[in-house]
Amino acid sequence: MNWLVPMLVAGALIAFPSRPGPALRVRAPDPGAPVGPEVVGPPDPLAIAAGFDLLAACLRAGLPVADAAAAVAGVVPATMGTSLRRAADLLALGADADAAWEHAAGDPSCESLARLARRSARSGSSLSAAITELARDERSQAEDAAAAAAERAGVLISGPLGLCFLPAFVCLGIVPVVVGLATKVLGDGLL
Repeated sequence: MNWLVPMLVAGALIAFPSRPGPALRVRAPDPGAPVGPEVVGPPDPLAIAAGFDLLAACLRAGLPVADAAAAVAGVVPATMGTSLRRAADLLALGADADAAWEHAAGDPSCESLARLARRSARSGSSLSAAITELARDERSQAEDAAAAAAERAGVLISGPLGLCFLPAFVCLGIVPVVVGLATKVLGDGLL
């Protein structure tokens, strides 16, 4: 009997061999594709916060804004990387901050960064401290969104659980008690 299960498994593997699916194929990267993580859907808020932290670290290390943005553009989500790369190129060409960060202001992941960079260029204030605060705010918003999603999941799971456990509770808990009481009451001739 111990030999039956391995023989059935071996027979199934011979009869139905696995084929490599599309998930196992390796695709060569496109040389013209932007460098950075590929994202399908909205970018990860924690990746955006990490990009802000990296940009702030580059600025604290003494890099000019254009060089820091160009250095960070390759490691952040694709839309943010495109906006940073464009702003870095325009700043390197000598454009003013309002024109350089105009495209980034239209990107939701870089909108607040563009606003801070424009304000910093006008006032001469430190951009690295403001970007560090921006990263902290982004992480806080991500934490709040995750907590809200977890609370929603807790509420949404209570419906199916109620639909499964309530009938079982009635059938296994209440019905036997009622039947037991009814047989005692009706069986003794009290009614």
